[in-house]
Amino acid sequence: MKSVAVIGLLFILLLLTVIICLGIGPIGISYKFLSGIGDNQTEATIIYQVRLPRILGALLVGLGLAAAGSVLQAILRNPLAEPYTLGISGGAALGVTLALIIPFFSTLKFTLPLMAFVGAVISILLVYLIASRHHFSIPSLILSGVILSFICSSLVLLIFSISKPTEIHSVLFFLMGNFSTINYSMITVISIPIIISVMGLLIFARDIDVLTLGDEKAIHLGVPAKTMRQLLFVITSLITGCSVSVAGMVGFVGLMIPHIIRSILGASQSTSFAIIIASTLAGAVFLIVCDTFARTIIAPAELPVGVITGIIGGLFFIGIIINAKNI
Repeated sequence: MKSVAVIGLLFILLLLTVIICLGIGPIGISYKFLSGIGDNQTEATIIYQVRLPRILGALLVGLGLAAAGSVLQAILRNPLAEPYTLGISGGAALGVTLALIIPFFSTLKFTLPLMAFVGAVISILLVYLIASRHHFSIPSLILSGVILSFICSSLVLLIFSISKPTEIHSVLFFLMGNFSTINYSMITVISIPIIISVMGLLIFARDIDVLTLGDEKAIHLGVPAKTMRQLLFVITSLITGCSVSVAGMVGFVGLMIPHIIRSILGASQSTSFAIIIASTLAGAVFLIVCDTFARTIIAPAELPVGVITGIIGGLFFIGIIINAKNI
């Protein structure tokens, strides 16, 4: 009952957040358009062509990253596991950078999500191969991911150093986390794989619960631990690749949101199904609010949304470390 109540409240909060954020910006907007009463063409353009695509993009990316983070933390039994610490986002960012810099890739349709997914999958495969040398221990997976993330970041900087200055600026601002270039066609491209992937994670929620007990118990209960973990890695890589392809590097969503949801619901009393759903709703709310703040705090200019999430996430975990008693 507690999980149902929390999920219901988060759903209502998400609806209110979308409605409120549609009206927030440098130009004041009347909410008459939500009921179809308004007739101001300028306001209609701002709402439907500028703000709504950004809100929908932030919603999809937020729910996707939060769902991926909650699953990775569960199957690896580590609160620091998420797409960024496992190197998935680093690989996706490298793929996006190559797609934006190389002229051949930049002319192809759907190149960004495809290259981001390819980079994410290659990264997680490398992490998995390295960790296999140590029997897939949790520390080896986390450390391999962190190291690979640094390598991908270095390769991105290498590409920047040999590229034209005009290309560097646009790519750098994008990779810092940015929804200003998103449009309905991009939303259409990423919405299907993200929604299907999140639904897949919900379908495998029972298997995720079993994996949290350890590989031996999982196999005893009829869950092929290795195969299931590989499948979940591919699904989370797809979500991360799609997210990075439209929003760049938006950190801490997959790390902080599942941590908060588990503390609210109680990790030992809640199923992965409830935690994933609650995390998706909370992640969507969090990223929509952060993007609204990023585009209004220094208007008419705007901050990268990754800067906002990074500051909030960093302060959040500093507070946890300060108050923790067993570190």
